[in-house]
Amino acid sequence: MPNFEIFTDSSCDLSEDMIEKYNLHVMQLEVMVDDKPPVPNNQLDIKKFYDDLRKGSMAKTSAVAPKTFEDAMRKCLQEGKDILYLGFSSGLSATFNNGRIAIEELKEEFADRKLLYTDTLAATVGQGLLVQHAAKLKATGMSIEDILNKINVIKTKIIHEVTTDDLMFLKRGGRIDAKTALIGSVLNFKPIINVDKEGKLVSTGRVRGRKASIKEMFTRLKNNAALNIINTVFISHCDCIEDAKTLKQMITDEFSNAEVFIENIGPVIGAHLGPGGMALCYLSK
Repeated sequence: MPNFEIFTDSSCDLSEDMIEKYNLHVMQLEVMVDDKPPVPNNQLDIKKFYDDLRKGSMAKTSAVAPKTFEDAMRKCLQEGKDILYLGFSSGLSATFNNGRIAIEELKEEFADRKLLYTDTLAATVGQGLLVQHAAKLKATGMSIEDILNKINVIKTKIIHEVTTDDLMFLKRGGRIDAKTALIGSVLNFKPIINVDKEGKLVSTGRVRGRKASIKEMFTRLKNNAALNIINTVFISHCDCIEDAKTLKQMITDEFSNAEVFIENIGPVIGAHLGPGGMALCYLSK
């Protein structure tokens, strides 16, 4: 087994079972709800968090600090292990750059160890898909360098289709202006958003109604997915499990070989999408 550890951060939105299965080190971003002190992402009750947002609570998020990365990584390095860090898109958070700063500092202290990293240019389960794939490659005995090379190729082909049920959360996060949010809400428009090649959110279309947005996400997967190369598909959701199950059923009915996982969108991403947000991530052709 290769002697290295995989680090990522909580924006990957992988379940605790998957984190434990692959022995991942997940650094926690923090969330502040209203005037309460910041809390690590994984210490918030996800159901209560979304219920609070529905009632009007405001949530803000903060990146993982370089010192937090440094302390966690130093422990592994002192045990004689190398490190591969796959970070949350730098287009959406300072977390990856803080991890990079910590690694560059640690390289001076641990010159005999390998400390590699990459900006996944991804968020939620798009990042999670890359992390899981890296962990699977590690289990085959692949070297840390070869895994990094493969992830750097694959990350440019990951598709993130994202929609949300309440445009006002996108307005709060500065993704759309107040006029667009108001008109869209009145007309029941649902946006389709992608993460672009720079790891930033961009609108790629809109449809009218929730059912239409789910169907549009499925249609795009049907036209673009390369399930013959990587058959893993991730769906993540902001407290709308039935919609996620509906989308999963559409995919498995069409593609019998697809391995579809449903995960929660954690508070860090959920604070910006709001209840009803949903993401679909897969490898494109």
